[in-house]
Amino acid sequence: MPSTRPSFWRLIGAAWLHVLVMLPTTIVVALLTGFHLSTAIFAGGLATLCFLFLTEGKIPAYYGASFSYLPALLGLMASKAFAPHPLDTRIAFAQFGIIATGLLGIAIGLAVRRFGKGFLDKLLPPTISGAFTITVGLSLAANALHESAHSPAGVTGSLAGSLAWVISLATLFAIILFSLHLKGAWGQLALVLGPLAGCLVAMIIRWSTGINFFEKMPDTAKLLSLPLFSLPRRSWLAVAALAPIALASVPESAANSDEIDAQVNGHALASKKKPRKRHSLCLISGGISDLVAATIGGPAGITSEENTSLMAVNKVFSVSVFVIAALFALALACINPLVNAVYTVPVAVIGGFEIFHLGALAAHGISLLRDRQVDLHSVKNIAVIAVILIIGVGGQYQYGGNIPFFGLDIPSLAAAISAGILLNLILGLGEKKSKGQA
Repeated sequence: MPSTRPSFWRLIGAAWLHVLVMLPTTIVVALLTGFHLSTAIFAGGLATLCFLFLTEGKIPAYYGASFSYLPALLGLMASKAFAPHPLDTRIAFAQFGIIATGLLGIAIGLAVRRFGKGFLDKLLPPTISGAFTITVGLSLAANALHESAHSPAGVTGSLAGSLAWVISLATLFAIILFSLHLKGAWGQLALVLGPLAGCLVAMIIRWSTGINFFEKMPDTAKLLSLPLFSLPRRSWLAVAALAPIALASVPESAANSDEIDAQVNGHALASKKKPRKRHSLCLISGGISDLVAATIGGPAGITSEENTSLMAVNKVFSVSVFVIAALFALALACINPLVNAVYTVPVAVIGGFEIFHLGALAAHGISLLRDRQVDLHSVKNIAVIAVILIIGVGGQYQYGGNIPFFGLDIPSLAAAISAGILLNLILGLGEKKSKGQA
């Protein structure tokens, strides 16, 4: 249970499992956006310690990098306004936007504490949160396929592209097979073991054909060093791009809170544990954790679903496990050879990972619409879903993630969420909610 501590070896083993489970998402977010990997891992560990402290050790969770922000961050980093600046400056601008998301999370948490979750359900019904989740998954589909066919630098010809697909598909099918056939906690490591299998295939291809798909390892003389920390720099464009994503991610945070509570207290007791206070505490703590992570140069985060799933499997809900896992992450971020080894992972392996993870994310959005019994015969619901999907996904493919509007580059996902929320409120004016209507 949260307040108890397992035996030493079970504590260490469970903590390492949580570190391994959180790593794939953190690695992919950092590699795709350009955030420094060691800083992202360190920020996740620090944010987790902050979250556990603020929740008074009552909510076992790991606060890791969130995939929900990935399309917006990619669009932001590639925008014309950011293009003239070096990478570290663009990261600093993005940090300012992430800090704004943290402040927004705190504000929403305080509002939930004051008014209850009802106003939040009206502002962000499952119609919006489900469509948002689908959009996040589908908007990066082309990115996943592009990386799956990525040839090594300086290598041309169809053979290299075809072999890249072999590596990507090997990664994808390994993840699927491991997910299907590994039982218990091992099944939760499919997102780790699958990419390792892809790297093994890349090694075999290198030995047999001489084509090296592994990236060049960064030069680092020191064995141990602190990550590269950076301070945020003001960018209102980053705020406009990321704040709507934070708003749309609130239902996911609340759902993760409910799932953790149900696991710890039993589904029959979950509804009796003062959900208003718990949701408020999670949102406020998460917002402050994002502030902490962003201040040193880390990406935006959320209570990790992968870690929550692992906790459900191994039935270890001890907060001590997450404290040790966070400390392990802090230490891991300082070991340069390990961090640099991740940078050598073939791009095609990342592509295979993305095909599965992004597709699963889109499927999760569909599942959310179904589980929350959203009425897909309602014109209002269809209109809201249509607007979010087409602006979000279409903006990503037609305009590269930034829609030109009166001389401004509007991030497509932020525009989609803002338009969906506004349309839902307008169409809901004077509406009487009937039983079973979403």
